[in-house]
Amino acid sequence: MIADHLTGIEQFGADLWKLADDLRANSGLASNEYFMPIMGLLFLRQATNRYYAALATIEADKAAGKMPDRPLVDADFRRRRAMLLPEAARYDVILDMPKDGQIGAALTAAMEEVERHFPPLAGQLPKDYERFDDELLESMMRKFDTEALRNAFGDVFGRIYEYFLAEFSKQGAHDNGEFFTPPSIVQTIVNVIEPDHGIVFDPACGSGGMFVQSSHFIEDAGQDTMKRVTFYGHEKNETTAKLAQINLAVHGLQGTIRAGNEAITYYKDPHELVGKCDFVMANPPFNVDEVDADKVKGDKRLPFGLPGVNKAKKVSNANYLWMSYFYSYLNENGRAGVVMSSQASSAGRDEAIVRQKLVETGAVDVMIDIRGNFFYTRTVPCQLWFFDRAKERDPQRADHVLMLDARNIYRKVSRAIYDFAPEQQKNIAAIVWLYRGQADRFLKLVESYIAQAIAEGRATAEPLADYDKALGKLINLVQPFVTENRDPDPLAETWSELTGVRATLAADIAGFDAEVSARAADWAGAARDNAGLHAARAGLHPMAERCRDMTKQIDLAAKLAGRVVDTAIKELDARDHALWPNAEVTRARKALEAARAAAVEALRTARYFVKQADWLQERFPDAALRDVEGLVKLVSRAEIAAHDHSLTPGRYVGVAPEEVDEDFDFEEALRSIHIDLKGLNEEAAELAARIARNFEELGV
Repeated sequence: MIADHLTGIEQFGADLWKLADDLRANSGLASNEYFMPIMGLLFLRQATNRYYAALATIEADKAAGKMPDRPLVDADFRRRRAMLLPEAARYDVILDMPKDGQIGAALTAAMEEVERHFPPLAGQLPKDYERFDDELLESMMRKFDTEALRNAFGDVFGRIYEYFLAEFSKQGAHDNGEFFTPPSIVQTIVNVIEPDHGIVFDPACGSGGMFVQSSHFIEDAGQDTMKRVTFYGHEKNETTAKLAQINLAVHGLQGTIRAGNEAITYYKDPHELVGKCDFVMANPPFNVDEVDADKVKGDKRLPFGLPGVNKAKKVSNANYLWMSYFYSYLNENGRAGVVMSSQASSAGRDEAIVRQKLVETGAVDVMIDIRGNFFYTRTVPCQLWFFDRAKERDPQRADHVLMLDARNIYRKVSRAIYDFAPEQQKNIAAIVWLYRGQADRFLKLVESYIAQAIAEGRATAEPLADYDKALGKLINLVQPFVTENRDPDPLAETWSELTGVRATLAADIAGFDAEVSARAADWAGAARDNAGLHAARAGLHPMAERCRDMTKQIDLAAKLAGRVVDTAIKELDARDHALWPNAEVTRARKALEAARAAAVEALRTARYFVKQADWLQERFPDAALRDVEGLVKLVSRAEIAAHDHSLTPGRYVGVAPEEVDEDFDFEEALRSIHIDLKGLNEEAAELAARIARNFEELGV
């Protein structure tokens, strides 16, 4: 599953901040004291969500005869990645209990009950709720009972952990570059290394997001995570390690996570996993310069030696310690995917020597450049490094590294946050599939985009009909007033344009429906090979162009309808006229805006999937890997050596050509500006007249 984790994140953060304000003002506690109680509440919220979702699936399986009608046991829920929550530990039950001053005790008892039923969580959950005021606890619980959190999924704990780190300025957790890895980056790592069996290790596991996304990958392939993999982790911050255990538990997962001093990867290997891991995934702290060189010298996990030692006998920069660890933990067929500072791939001096030795092993597999603003609290760019130890034994594969510059692949989630859309993650993975000779997977993805585009095209019928109905209703409501004889008539020009646009739009909707039906019929008989997919995709371009043109017409009609209403009210005092049904017009205008948004989104989605198929097939027309300027290049070790063993993708792939915005319509833009400008000019004239009247009344 490639999930969309950042939808509504700004509102999500704002709601959390309100909760933090309440706690700061009313609890008398410092942020580090109420951090875990909040996480405990979120744990119960999420565990309850998953419990009821699993219960619904179980009941459906019983009804379908897929399982016997018998008392439920823990295993029934674990198979569905949930916990069999005791009734007294369910969020809704606690929230609905009588308010008799016992909420704190009930929450503490709930945590103890969960730990009894789920031994991996023993000692991990907060149990100090009785020190909170009951009214405050109820307020907190109700804030976490929103529709968004009742339906939350994905690595919720990691997002909230990062949010609190940012808002409460826990600089101790940030000073060494330690911060939560955004889900879209984690998912990209998972898509490339495909951790579907054996030992999965994260030596800087944070809140456990790597494990959770690995589980999603395995479950989507129809496998049982706990039967396929074993999770191991290190996390030096004990509070964060507790979050990781909670995060695993709420997803019905288990792992062995070591915390505290014994889990400082620079000096300890508590799991003794050197040479044993099938997959290593991590986002380690960047650019650490306080590692004691004497303590790590001679470590068997450092086959390439130390990357430089400063005068204080500290390792100058620990980035390449981490790289050596990742390499050493892998078995002979193991893969690793890690996040690293963008500075590391071209670092000089002793770090360059270690990098050269890494390249010469042949294990360096893929390098991906990521632009800045992907992390929630920092704007720094980063790179993803991928190792494949099996590649070392294949002379042809060992001699090349796939360089992929993904800095131009992103979507803007908010002013400060970027990420990969789900389809962008798939497209990056598709390039790697071609690199590995898996053209069939590439073609399946293109096929899925074409099928989705047609399905979304068909799904536009209802929102387009709703929009036409909403537009017609508003027009019918105002028509008796608008068509009264006036001279001059300030509504005439706009009304004429509106009715004309509506007539054109009605014809366009009918034509679009016919176009979609024709393309669906063609697709049913189309070949699914590369040539057939090219032809089917090209056949969708008229449909996609209609989506673009109709979106403009829909927006224009809505804007003109709004202009008619505003002009009638402001210039003709329509609200005081017997022919003007004011309340109905207001409701109809709101309904039109909702219908417009739905119709535009439906058209955008249909066109979006055509564009995704275009993106892949235009860049890789033969369903085979090729160099694409500014995006990807397969680079030999000789070429890497000629560039001082730099592993910076942008150094090899070149600069992407500037893309022309095909959606920009100069004529339409001028028309929209004209409508807006006309309204602004009329408002300015009205304001000037009002000012003049005021001056007259003052006798000026």
